[in-house]
Amino acid sequence: MKKATLLACLCCTLFACSNVEKKAGEKLQEAREAFERGDYSEAKTQIDSIKILYPKAFDTRREGNSLMLRVELKQQEKTVAYLDSALQEKQNALDAVKDKFTFEKDAEYQQIGHYLHPSQVLEKNLHRSYLRFQVDENGVMSMTSIYCGKYNIHHIAVKVIAHDGSFAETPASKDSYEATDLDEKIEKADYKLGEDGNVIGFLCMNKDKNIRVNYQGERPYTTTLTPNDRTAAAEVYELAQLLSSITEIKKNMEEANLKMEFIKRKMERENKETE
Repeated sequence: MKKATLLACLCCTLFACSNVEKKAGEKLQEAREAFERGDYSEAKTQIDSIKILYPKAFDTRREGNSLMLRVELKQQEKTVAYLDSALQEKQNALDAVKDKFTFEKDAEYQQIGHYLHPSQVLEKNLHRSYLRFQVDENGVMSMTSIYCGKYNIHHIAVKVIAHDGSFAETPASKDSYEATDLDEKIEKADYKLGEDGNVIGFLCMNKDKNIRVNYQGERPYTTTLTPNDRTAAAEVYELAQLLSSITEIKKNMEEANLKMEFIKRKMERENKETE
């Protein structure tokens, strides 16, 4: 009697295991079909469901893990193809406009060059107080408030004001310095985009309006942004958006390629273990 009961239990166990593997296999088949039609999200969902619903279906789970690697590889290949197309589009847009700007880079001490609007190159702006705009090759834009005069004003911030009274003001600059050239006092303070109190954004929004610039220092000083300076702010900002997009795409491409290499190495290890 005991032997019969034991045999019955053993048969039930074997049947249950067989049933689990069968149901898990159905999920795996659905995952394969989703993979073949390019529905990678659905394929991953079905593979994950095998782990959750049938944790003891070890053989099927092993096959599912192998399929998951193939799915992830295809997803990364698709991502790289998309990013490569986007990069080419952005690069073409950059090639169409970059010659409008002056590129400066000293190969001896600069690893990254920067672009300036032609109207704001140093040679054309000696002995002038103004706001200068530039962007480096990675798309990092900055604004420099430059003061030239007989006396120091020791400024560390600027406030820009439109004719309707609206304004924007930088926080205190994290990078400012002063110098003297013969009898002329020269002061410069830098502000990166995003750390400029939205002054750059304000100038771009009001590029067709007269803008007054108040230098914030120990002594008051006010000047007016010229039309060329307003144009420089807007056009350098547009270039910065383009360059930063290219930098971000390249970063994402690098990450996707690293993931692909990792997946391929993992697939190679699994193949060797199987052999």
